[in-house]
Amino acid sequence: MNKTLQAHLSLVIVNAIYAANFSIAKEVMPSHIQPFAFVLMRVSGALILFWFVGTFFIKEKVDRKDLPYMAMLAVFGVALNQLLFLKGLSITQPINGAIIMTSNPIIVIIIAALFLKEKISLQKIIGIFIGAIGALIMLVYGNNFTIGSDTIFGDMLILINSFSWALYIVLVKPLMNKYNTFTVVKWVFLFGFIYVLPFGFSEFQEINWETFSPAIWCDVAFVVVATTFFAYILNTYALRALSPSVVSIYIYLQPFLATLIAVYIYRNDHLDLRKTIAAVLIIFGVYLVSIPIKKFQKGN
Repeated sequence: MNKTLQAHLSLVIVNAIYAANFSIAKEVMPSHIQPFAFVLMRVSGALILFWFVGTFFIKEKVDRKDLPYMAMLAVFGVALNQLLFLKGLSITQPINGAIIMTSNPIIVIIIAALFLKEKISLQKIIGIFIGAIGALIMLVYGNNFTIGSDTIFGDMLILINSFSWALYIVLVKPLMNKYNTFTVVKWVFLFGFIYVLPFGFSEFQEINWETFSPAIWCDVAFVVVATTFFAYILNTYALRALSPSVVSIYIYLQPFLATLIAVYIYRNDHLDLRKTIAAVLIIFGVYLVSIPIKKFQKGN
């Protein structure tokens, strides 16, 4: 299997994890764990895993001149990203968060053009537009999506989180040509842990561990191991072979993958014509953004 195909498969797995994470994280917050405490648990748990793998299996040194850059990446990729997302999700609805995050590919393509000089082609614009339509059809129709005084603050935090994550996946790209994936992520998370510790420590002390059922422990483990450890590794790995705009467009798969999870695992949803059309639009949008421009022009 070539590296490009591996990268695309990695992104499918990542977005399946994220699709499940909206509801799983909401089951834990804020009834069992406050959002900043949950961030501290995510970052510290994943940090241990990253450094274990990076220390014993990846023998690679980092140039000291790159450490300040990694410290800056940790602000956008760990601290702001996770603090704002989980805090926002705790005071808004999962459907709101999912819809707001559809802004991410648009933000990424603009930032990539500014920082990486990545061309904003008509092909990519059409692909993002088609994918966004499919995602919104999947998300909005038949769901209780509302924006009001009770959700607006959480909605704004998730929107800022979308900007923060977009900056991270664009700015981390140059390091992927220089270092192993684990080398980059372990240092980013070390700095990220330092940033989130002051925010999460007091809330962490307030956790009543006796209220945790086995199901809640499983939810916490999923968020730490899958949503944080595996998702960050796979996302960053995909950036080695793909552009930030391609990585970001896969976010549109999340509502479709969430539906498949509900249909085939929880048995509490069904595929209908609307969802099928939405899925086709999403997949076609991802395809347009993913294929090289020259190939697209040649095919026309």
